[in-house]
Amino acid sequence: MNDRNTTRVANRESEAAGVREGELLWTPSAAQVEDANLTRFSKWLARERGLQFESYDALWQWSVTELEEFWQAMWDYFGVRSSAPHTRVLGKRAMPGAEWFPGARLNYAQHVLRKERAGIDALLFMSETTPLTGVSWETFAGQVRILATRLRELGVHPGDRVAAYLPNIPETMIAMLAATAIGAIWACCSPDFGSRGVIDRVQQLAPKVLFCVDGYRYGGKAFERKTELAEIVAALEGLEHVVHLPYLNSEDRTGPSDGALLWNDLLEHSAVSQEEFEFEQVPFGHPLWVLFSSGTTGLPKAIVQSHGGILLEQLKLQHFHMDYRAGERAFFFTTSGWMMWNFLASMPLCGVCPVLYDGNPAYPAPDVLWKVAQDARASFFGASPAYVEVMAKAGIVPRERFDLSHLRAVMPAGSPVSPECTAWFYRNVKQDLLVATGSGGTDCCTGFVGGVPTQPVYAGEIQGRSLGVAAYAFNEKGESVVDEVGELVLAKPMPSMPIYFWNDTDGSRYRESYFEVYPGVWRHGDFFRVNERGGCFVLGRSDATLNRLGVRIGTAEIYRALAQLGEIEDALIVNLDLPNGKFFMPLFVKLSDGIRLDAELERKICDRLRREYTPRHVPDRVIQAPGIPVTLTRKKMEVPVRKILLGAPVEQVANRNAMANPDSLDFFASYATTQKDYSLATSQVRAGVGNEAGSAEKTDGR
Repeated sequence: MNDRNTTRVANRESEAAGVREGELLWTPSAAQVEDANLTRFSKWLARERGLQFESYDALWQWSVTELEEFWQAMWDYFGVRSSAPHTRVLGKRAMPGAEWFPGARLNYAQHVLRKERAGIDALLFMSETTPLTGVSWETFAGQVRILATRLRELGVHPGDRVAAYLPNIPETMIAMLAATAIGAIWACCSPDFGSRGVIDRVQQLAPKVLFCVDGYRYGGKAFERKTELAEIVAALEGLEHVVHLPYLNSEDRTGPSDGALLWNDLLEHSAVSQEEFEFEQVPFGHPLWVLFSSGTTGLPKAIVQSHGGILLEQLKLQHFHMDYRAGERAFFFTTSGWMMWNFLASMPLCGVCPVLYDGNPAYPAPDVLWKVAQDARASFFGASPAYVEVMAKAGIVPRERFDLSHLRAVMPAGSPVSPECTAWFYRNVKQDLLVATGSGGTDCCTGFVGGVPTQPVYAGEIQGRSLGVAAYAFNEKGESVVDEVGELVLAKPMPSMPIYFWNDTDGSRYRESYFEVYPGVWRHGDFFRVNERGGCFVLGRSDATLNRLGVRIGTAEIYRALAQLGEIEDALIVNLDLPNGKFFMPLFVKLSDGIRLDAELERKICDRLRREYTPRHVPDRVIQAPGIPVTLTRKKMEVPVRKILLGAPVEQVANRNAMANPDSLDFFASYATTQKDYSLATSQVRAGVGNEAGSAEKTDGR
């Protein structure tokens, strides 16, 4: 190992030392508790409903027990506007098929734009080539109304689909709001998707209009997308209009097809005032947008969510769990193809100014996102735990480089968060800070568990279950368990649950996705644990389970331990169930530059796993891989790799067009053909692992 790597590893392990799961890291002051939106809501409940709760847990229990009371309170507290009243809160209560607020007619975009204020920025934008720039409410809302009017003139009607191949830029938000303002259904893929990945998604919807760019910049390089666009346009039957935004080359007016409309030309229209523009009034359950699953196997699921469901859920989430305040600015690094973009685009519902960034989060320097937060004077900062790991590896301490005096809260989200990740923010960003770790899903476009601003923050622990979300850990018998790892389930319906999957006419794919294991209960597909105080832990996908000697191990535990080793850049672990009760649990590691797997490093890996967890966590073999397969949204592809190692053809279990690094699968396919006799591998389990695990099974009751 060279001196540079030795120093980096030593610094990283020192940084991680001394952090225990459940260690108290922050407690809100009395003034912070009093000032929280959650406290204001509790006082409103006492004043308007005569309801008082002694703790957050008591409030949460009421919110999931008295569903109709709680969601009516959301409607009233946030002043939801509807042109026709609802007859009740829940028409049907069963899952799937719950019917929310029947009779109500409203519009999501209308609620976003009702926060319009003269002289105030609606959003801020920055890219690798554009300095931080504000877009005023007058410009932003005015362009939404003009574009919506032009879409109507082009023959777009309620229920028509409007698709986009656009990056995280102001025009994307404008197009989304314009489409949804007239009742059209929005869907978006970011331009880093290949043509096949876009076609697999958007073709299902048969859109009438496609918005697109000619390319984008990332990491200082230009990526032209004209070839991909031509393929996409040719594949979309029924497409009537293409709207071209010259983004990579502003002088290039040639679109991807004959007759393509230019964005600026479409907006050449007299102003449309608030008074003369009419938002399409649609039922509460009218389709708002389509989000897509990662598509690791088969066609991505086209998940349809509703105007009213997203409106209520985002108002609740952002006010009470993010603690947003009107007039503040909030930043979350995302692309337009991830559900967090929809979260970002919903921030104006709270009167918050979203900060958009288009580019590489590590270009021109690895701390560029913190510069964005500083220059925007953001009160809220969000990124993935993987980004925090990059910061830690690089030894970056944002508080020493930037003025973050405006920052009140951060949210790591997108993958399991370790105690070290939580502690990193307090050590390196700010000591007085709400670390509102969140976890949820594209499926409902929200967090199931997340920040509770009136509660303490403990290392590696998500503060609590979100209001209105009946999240529990279920064992195999369908029983709720505490302080045990189980399946994350939702026992009660939520307004933002999918209304259906596109082209799933009989609902069979929807039911198979969530309701087959526990009838009438949503099974999300994550391992989950709740402790006695209500703290939550999401431990990785349950369908990527490591089941060793009858004990289930969440992959997040393995990755947490390995994240402390600077030699390892990334890792993936699977467990193969073999005939006659045998198994093989290999660990694949992508190592840092200049490092090779040897007996010393292998021993170090196994010793750490054995020491921090149990002998059951020690892999049967450690294998160096050139890359770890991940989806476009950076999720590790544990299930497809497991199936490949068990002999399934790559093309049957993985969609390369839905991957960030499709060539990485070739190594695993090759490994599967050269290591067919896994029974031999299991006979070479490290000395003592089997006996120690058996002994632990008898003595610790796990």
